[in-house]
Amino acid sequence: MLAKRWFILFSLLLASAARAELQIEINQGVENPTPIAVVPFAWQGVGSAPEDVAQIVDSDLARSGQFSPVSRRDMLSYPTRETELFFRDWRAISAEYVLIGRVSVGSQARIDFQLFDTTRQEAVADGTVTGPVAEMRMLAHRVSDSVYETLTGIPGAFATRLLYVSVTRNPDGKDFYRLTLADADGRRPIVLLEGRDPILSPAWSPDGNEVAYVSFETSRPAIYRQNLRTGEREQLTNFKGLNNSPAWSPDGNSMALVLSKDGNPDIYLLNLKSRALTRLTRHFAIDTEPTWMPDGKSLLFTSDRGGRPQIYRYDLRTQKMERVTFEGPYNARARVAQDGRNVALVHQRNGRYHIAVFDLVTDRLTVLTETSLDESPSIAPNGSIVLYATKRGEDSILGAVAVDGGVRFSLPARQGSVQEPAWSPYVTP
Repeated sequence: MLAKRWFILFSLLLASAARAELQIEINQGVENPTPIAVVPFAWQGVGSAPEDVAQIVDSDLARSGQFSPVSRRDMLSYPTRETELFFRDWRAISAEYVLIGRVSVGSQARIDFQLFDTTRQEAVADGTVTGPVAEMRMLAHRVSDSVYETLTGIPGAFATRLLYVSVTRNPDGKDFYRLTLADADGRRPIVLLEGRDPILSPAWSPDGNEVAYVSFETSRPAIYRQNLRTGEREQLTNFKGLNNSPAWSPDGNSMALVLSKDGNPDIYLLNLKSRALTRLTRHFAIDTEPTWMPDGKSLLFTSDRGGRPQIYRYDLRTQKMERVTFEGPYNARARVAQDGRNVALVHQRNGRYHIAVFDLVTDRLTVLTETSLDESPSIAPNGSIVLYATKRGEDSILGAVAVDGGVRFSLPARQGSVQEPAWSPYVTP
């Protein structure tokens, strides 16, 4: 059934957004990060620049853990064009790379940039990004993505967004929940839904234009979808019992979800056009937490049909199932990287719950975290970072760890707890 259109009023939700904003704390980088100088970009316009583009890029590269940006205070000059660049100035402060650029605004915002290797004394990348002025921060993140890919060979994931649920604990026991959308660095938070009813399992559509989630606002769990551009909101399911774990298919036409309307929790497939439901699993055990393989031909899900929660695969063509994980007494909440090889999951070892990565080709499981109560993993669209929820004292925070374990950072909320993270696919401004 179609609900009324929502139009988010930023002025009314400003205080809520501030409470839900995340902070970045870098905990660990690579052993020898690459020194890079991100020179302040020239502003070619009237008044002051709407954003400090160079500072955004600087912060992105620092957060990756792969780079050690040079402080502006240590820079001997501030070139904005190649003709103003003297490589000896940058070798003198041990900068291996220098990024310069210019920002202008007309009908759209425009950022021109060049990246130089100070040893070879030549440009290794140059480019231009354009888009709406209001999306200047996202345009800056796209510059970061370009620099990151040039120097690492891995596509960047700075120009992406996060969904998460923040929780404000109240002494009267009535907690307050907010479903929040933010840039990948935690900035520009927007509250999509707030209230005293729990919000669970946020998920992205493959085009990044819609989200799905579970809300208890009708006094029982129901699955909703919401368009981020129009605010339009639609209730998809409200069956008796469980309505949980929505997961969009890669083509955007279907949604896997968990329902218990016929007895035990099972995996169903919902056609988003016809609204036809297809039951995929039929078992007395609990089948839950579906996630799609990137090719859309099979699903991974959690089941305790073997006695303890483990990851299983369901082939949509053959309708056959096979167990995937065997190491340890508990493996759950699988999330598959876009390469279709690495799977982030929650793994129990010695009574503690960690985030691990399971290689579907080699069957090798690698534990990435050392904390004791980690949950809800979500993988960056480039497959390099796993975002998850963990505990710090009495509050939940978001943690992030590279799939090779070399980089770690935290994203606590300014107030309260934050949980249920979901990393977006690549989006366009």
